[in-house]
Amino acid sequence: MPIYEYAAADKGCAHCEAHFDVRQKLSDPELTLCPQCGAPVKRIISAPNVAIGNAHVLKESNVTAKGFTQYRRAGKGVYEKTAGNGPKYISGD
Repeated sequence: MPIYEYAAADKGCAHCEAHFDVRQKLSDPELTLCPQCGAPVKRIISAPNVAIGNAHVLKESNVTAKGFTQYRRAGKGVYEKTAGNGPKYISGD
């Protein structure tokens, strides 16, 4: 089910003036009133959040194959290499 973003069309409560999200079926009618104060609202077109396949996941096993170097925090201002090419440690000193 898609998530739709709504905002107050004119004046409304803090909830609808700050925009709010509603999870609705495609077949559900568009909201016309704020569920909290009853003020008129309109649907806002917002950017989709899309992740296709496993492109958003970069596992340590294939970091090097993709040409990246991965570090993890080892202490305050010190990072230790976990995968890839590059220096073994990075320090802010």
